[in-house]
Amino acid sequence: MKSLKPLLLPFAIAAALTACQTHDQSAASANTATSQPATPALPPLATFNVSDLDTTKNACADFAGYVNGKWLAANPVPADRTTWGSFEMLDERSQAASRSIAEAAAANPNAQGVEKLVGDFFASGMDTARINAAGLAPIQPMLDRIAALKTPADIAQYLRDEFAAGRGEVFSFGAESDFKDATRKIGFAFQGGLSLPEKAYYLEDGPDGKYKAIREAFVKHVSKQLQNAGVAAADADKQAADVLAFETRLAKASLSPVELRDPNNQYHYVSLAEADKLTPHFSWTEFFKANGVQADGFSLSQPRFFAEFDRMLADVPASQWQAYLRLQLIDGMAPYLADRFNDERFDFYARTLRGQKEQKPRWKRVLDTTEGSVGEALGQLYVKQYFPPESKAEMAKLVDNLRLALKARLENLDWMSPDTKAKAMEKWASFTPKIGYPDKWRSWDGLNTRRDDYAGNVLAAARFNHAWEMSKIGKPVDRSEWGMTPQTVNAYYNPLMNEIVFPAAILQPPFFDPKADPALNYGGIGAVIGHEMMHGYDDQGSQFDAKGNFNNWWTKADRDGFNARTAKLVKQFDDYVAIDGLHVKGALTLGENIADLGGLNVAWDAYQNALKAASKRGDEKIDGYPSDQRFFFNWATVWRRNFTPDELKVRLNTDPHAPANFRAIGAPSNMPAFAHAFGCKAGDPMVRADDQRVVIW
Repeated sequence: MKSLKPLLLPFAIAAALTACQTHDQSAASANTATSQPATPALPPLATFNVSDLDTTKNACADFAGYVNGKWLAANPVPADRTTWGSFEMLDERSQAASRSIAEAAAANPNAQGVEKLVGDFFASGMDTARINAAGLAPIQPMLDRIAALKTPADIAQYLRDEFAAGRGEVFSFGAESDFKDATRKIGFAFQGGLSLPEKAYYLEDGPDGKYKAIREAFVKHVSKQLQNAGVAAADADKQAADVLAFETRLAKASLSPVELRDPNNQYHYVSLAEADKLTPHFSWTEFFKANGVQADGFSLSQPRFFAEFDRMLADVPASQWQAYLRLQLIDGMAPYLADRFNDERFDFYARTLRGQKEQKPRWKRVLDTTEGSVGEALGQLYVKQYFPPESKAEMAKLVDNLRLALKARLENLDWMSPDTKAKAMEKWASFTPKIGYPDKWRSWDGLNTRRDDYAGNVLAAARFNHAWEMSKIGKPVDRSEWGMTPQTVNAYYNPLMNEIVFPAAILQPPFFDPKADPALNYGGIGAVIGHEMMHGYDDQGSQFDAKGNFNNWWTKADRDGFNARTAKLVKQFDDYVAIDGLHVKGALTLGENIADLGGLNVAWDAYQNALKAASKRGDEKIDGYPSDQRFFFNWATVWRRNFTPDELKVRLNTDPHAPANFRAIGAPSNMPAFAHAFGCKAGDPMVRADDQRVVIW
């Protein structure tokens, strides 16, 4: 069972914090809690501190080391994580706060509404004795049905029913705004079905044979998991080989992460009749009926993948389909089953693939499940206790200041024609900011949960959330919806709604502190605000207009000029070596790098405007350092992050964000303001030569 990710991913400031998650997307409720516990002590904040600076290093040569080197050396990745830094420290605080809420809800026998949902998930998930005693029973009916599949028609019907239950396999299907009419929701079918990070892991040996070794480990994992479910060892080995062959065929028909960044590869609208013709062994008309959807068409986003999927329905033996579907079911449900399933899943996906040494404590894993199943219900309780109204008011002011600074930069562009600039300004004027939490909460009426059935709760929520998702298709877009929960330490830009969104949990140090000096706030959350705004003008977001439609608003000459400038940024990041001779992929990370560069420049301008309004110059010292330097110190502090070697290698292939240490230096190295603040000279590593320096927005 694979979770359905957003089909056109919102452009976030950071990659997901957890190494491996299998739960479904979260939502919220209209009900309120009946009680709240006293606020407990939380883990420390990741606040910038001058004592962390390594003054033995030269800021103009190794800025990331100067700001973060001492901290990173003293803060290795904890055994239950694969990364550790500013984001993860805030995530620990968010989890500790969520734990106190969930424990109180679980302890309240009279809990109602969202409190009951959260309490039921947490209490049932912590009942390990009951979960282990249940063994395979929660998924035995699905395994029995898989064992009975004989024909392509049987398999097609099984897949339709699995999607209706919120447990879709092989591909993803969800509701998203129509690229050509962003006011309405349509269905999107998207490639999927792979257990390994991306297609290269199936088709290449990789550096030092790494991918080949991972494939071999994957086959062993599949065999062990099938044996955990009662399959004899010899048969399990054969089925494991069949699973790898099956997924390899899907991989050959799949697009790479770089190719998927192109919106043209994310949208391909067809009528139901056209789709049925493309996949004669899989009726989309019947699929829509099974999922309660009434629509004339949808986006069959990667036609080549779905054509191959249809051929596989026809020519892959039922026994091989059965092996694949068994593995998908068992691995997908493993976190909610007896320990032997969860432990085996962890051993491959987290330990072998990403270098995580230990599992998270049980309470964290159960919170992950609660977050994935009823996350906004938990968020409704979170904001009542942990998000002060004054933070939302201060953030609104900062957003306004950043918007004005961006407007000035757009108006003063010297490389863009008046016609294109007018469209850019139209897009600027229509930005919608969202801060903290949704203005209205989703209803959970009809979702029934229990204190004694963890897997049952997960399955019920999966079906409920899928039906809710399907109910959006064919209807106007609800602009009040959020794509992240309030307790998420992240932020995002959605090009289809032209909105920038800042959940409550990120509005803490080092990003935001109402009591901090302006330099720290503008270098932290100010740059994050600027980053999300600039996603509207990166290589992907710039292909969507002010109304959120996929529509070219550029003259050819302006687009060619933009591409020439961004090509230089691709080259800069291609040149960064991350680990063991492996380079950053400039094309994969381009959108985030554009947003970092533009966002930091916009934040700098807004910070300078704030200084002028306060009759200050930026050379006033706080804790012994000029405020101009403190602006860049906090930018780098945001990007202090350690990785396990294996996690870093996976991210180089799959993550649209460059490794954090390169984000700390990439944008500042292109800014004369940085060189001036630190007295850097031509030839210093942090000073790009004029012909290499990138200026876009």
